[in-house]
Amino acid sequence: MSSVQSVVRIGIAEIGVAVFPKVIRTVGLGSCVGVVVYDSSLKTAAMAHVMLPDSSLAKGMVSNSAKFADCAVQELVEILKRKGSAGKGLKSKIAGGAQMFKLKMGSESTRIGPRNVEEIKKQLRRFHIHLEAADVGGSSGRTIEFDTDNEILTVRTVHQGTLEI
Repeated sequence: MSSVQSVVRIGIAEIGVAVFPKVIRTVGLGSCVGVVVYDSSLKTAAMAHVMLPDSSLAKGMVSNSAKFADCAVQELVEILKRKGSAGKGLKSKIAGGAQMFKLKMGSESTRIGPRNVEEIKKQLRRFHIHLEAADVGGSSGRTIEFDTDNEILTVRTVHQGTLEI
């Protein structure tokens, strides 16, 4: 994890953007997924800390697109376009989506992590964004940090150490 560069921190159900030389970080990814969409030519990255797979779970209008996998990727693309991206050739990296609770009955409602990952991948395909790397699944929480300079996503997983993807 970075100590020299300034860090943009985002919380649960938030979106943030980092421009070189900044890095962007989120903590507490359990069943949540951290998705980074970035434009290499601009050295700019946008990250969302996604909680739920589908905005239809919201009662009424969606006021926070970062909360839902089916809305967050589009918002990330729009942010990058406002920062000067042409929107073509965008890349992504994702982490999280753990199955945090071991339940005997495997209902869809308990599979939030895997469903988040599935929906994020679906949305990345929808927007023609190449998924460069992923560290998803398992049953442990993660902290992630994306470096806008070298495009490395550092993933620190509870009780498992650090991985760079």
